[in-house]
Amino acid sequence: MMNDMEATEGLLHAYLFDGKGGGRYLTWSEVEVWDASMGRIWLHFDYTNAEAQDWVRNRSGLESIVSHALLTEETRPRVAAIDDGLLIALRGVNLNPGSDPEDMVSIRLWATADRVISTRKRALLSTQDVLSKLKRGTGPKDSAELIVQLTDSLIWRMSDTVDMLEDKMAELEDGSLSESRSTLRFELASLRRQTISLRRYLSPEREALTRLMIEKVSWFDHDNHIKVREVSDRLIRHLEDIDAVRERAAVTHEELLSRISEQLNERMYVLSILSAVFLPLGFFTGLLGVNVGGIPGAENTSAFMIFVGILVVIVLFQVWLFRRNKWL
Repeated sequence: MMNDMEATEGLLHAYLFDGKGGGRYLTWSEVEVWDASMGRIWLHFDYTNAEAQDWVRNRSGLESIVSHALLTEETRPRVAAIDDGLLIALRGVNLNPGSDPEDMVSIRLWATADRVISTRKRALLSTQDVLSKLKRGTGPKDSAELIVQLTDSLIWRMSDTVDMLEDKMAELEDGSLSESRSTLRFELASLRRQTISLRRYLSPEREALTRLMIEKVSWFDHDNHIKVREVSDRLIRHLEDIDAVRERAAVTHEELLSRISEQLNERMYVLSILSAVFLPLGFFTGLLGVNVGGIPGAENTSAFMIFVGILVVIVLFQVWLFRRNKWL
């Protein structure tokens, strides 16, 4: 593999295929003298590096539209055939330590029958997967197989993230009866944001894979198109699972709001009943408590107990009336 000094110059690795699933690494100097007669090659660059940018623009022999696409900061998943080459931009889930999965990592590729040039900004584990296969002798034999295996690894790497979202959603559903409402609402909102972000970035990838299945170049044969179709089907299943998680989160959120509303209505109902019970009592006590002459029973020592008895009768009558009308 490239030593540290060479890697800092922008060339992350240069791999020469042996046509049997393996090969060997090349150095910068070997890359400079490479031609198609030496075999198929895969060049992988960090496009933020000035040396890599200079090589792609000025020494790679690429058309300006291709070199610009390989070095652009912002890109959207897409596939385009240019002459007998394929310009491909794909995204993968960010699995780097301390990162959020929905913070997608992109990779750009220019592929012809003899050469594949790929660029990235942040590390992508899928490229390491392909390199590991090459070391074992089970890697791609040509450019078409490299694209298929790299795409397949990108989609497989999404499985853990989708499973994590489903497990998290199941935990929230199980804890919806016991957890703090404020905590649960925050976690549900966070989960929905993640699924919306993933859905937004992965939907164009499905379109790109569909385009890859129909583009016609001489070195990308029917068998590889079939393999890409299988990869596309897996991506569609991931998208369906993400949609299911988002819908489950929305349903759980609605149930949570409904439960909060029901509890609020129950409390308001109790307060309404208490208010209804004490309304006539407050009226009579307020009326008899007016500080003016002529209050009935003011001179009668038994008047207070008689008044209390009347209030008790009023309360009992209200209770009977509420039960009769099924308010209690």
